[in-house]
Amino acid sequence: MAAKLGGALAGALIAALLSAPAPGRLGILISLAGPVAGFLAPDWWLARRARERARRVRRDLPALLDLLRVSIEAGLSPVAALAAVGERAAGPLADEWRGVGREVELGVVLEDALGRTAHRLPLPEVSALHAALMRAARHGAPLSATLAAQARDARLARRRAIEEEAARAGPKIQLVVALLLVPSVLLVVAAALAAAFLGGGGLPVG
Repeated sequence: MAAKLGGALAGALIAALLSAPAPGRLGILISLAGPVAGFLAPDWWLARRARERARRVRRDLPALLDLLRVSIEAGLSPVAALAAVGERAAGPLADEWRGVGREVELGVVLEDALGRTAHRLPLPEVSALHAALMRAARHGAPLSATLAAQARDARLARRRAIEEEAARAGPKIQLVVALLLVPSVLLVVAAALAAAFLGGGGLPVG
């Protein structure tokens, strides 16, 4: 809230500077829009950071799940495997796993540690992993096949996301070509035609 109030104040100051030379109603509109934009700016920034954090988690998840599965198959407990993978990897998901391992070492219940991680990373993939870990802790359910399936699903989801991003990028590229490249080519052609016309249209002297 302090950041939002500070942003509103900064927006009001900037709006005051911009609205002074603006004519009529435009100045009033700038004066009103500046504080509102400044007040909402921290929310926009936080939402952007959250989207970037989720994107990094989904990018790292398949590889980390494979490392977790290999560590468990090598004989480590799920908590020890989480800590080991978190120590050897980087990124927000690895940081969370490393934190879970440290909290459990200090006596925190695994369910509580995973619950806090799920609160910080509210993604379906993370919730599914935590459910599998809790089933293994409570009932001794095997994890290897579950982790392999989750890693495969995560890779497929990432592949679909990349394909969707590529599909959305196509119309944007076409728009850029239509708005920038085509007019530029037309201007070059027009300049060449004008130069040729002016160069050949003069009258001979004498």
